[in-house]
Amino acid sequence: MQTKGEYLIAAPRDAVWAALNDPAVLQQCIPGCESFSAAEGGRFEALVAASVGPVRASFKTSIALEELEPPQRYSLVGEGRSGAAGFAKGRADVHLVAEGEQTRLHYSTTFQVGGRLAQVGSRLVVAATRKTTDEFFAAFTRHLEYGTAPADARMTAAAPTFNWRMLAAVAAALLVAGILLWTVL
Repeated sequence: MQTKGEYLIAAPRDAVWAALNDPAVLQQCIPGCESFSAAEGGRFEALVAASVGPVRASFKTSIALEELEPPQRYSLVGEGRSGAAGFAKGRADVHLVAEGEQTRLHYSTTFQVGGRLAQVGSRLVVAATRKTTDEFFAAFTRHLEYGTAPADARMTAAAPTFNWRMLAAVAAALLVAGILLWTVL
């Protein structure tokens, strides 16, 4: 499955890059994220709770940053597992383009799901992934504009800043969102 999109963030590219690489910011902004931390070998690990309809599951996710070109682009490669709910693995390519005092973030993802997630159907998985991605960027944008993200990322509107860790987090969020939503579905 594949998704792609873009967001215009009312912040300079360096600020967006920095925020995307900050585990604390990412944990605040990723819907359902219970933990998000740096791990050995330049990887990130996250625990994300997701629900779709009557199904609720927590996903253990591992994400690696590849092809880093700060503050312009990077790729996130990751995998999430949730026991019987299934698994998701994939790749997200993220590009940041400065547009004056704003930043346009372009992303594309490719992923696979298995277990119960694979039984749900690609339309539902993609729709859930887009919804989670929109929720993340709404919270991320709010964080950049106001310095905080709400406890529930689903209740905010987005406007991101630039941080290499935050960028990794955003890519991780995209992968986690895809993995979690696909697993839950």
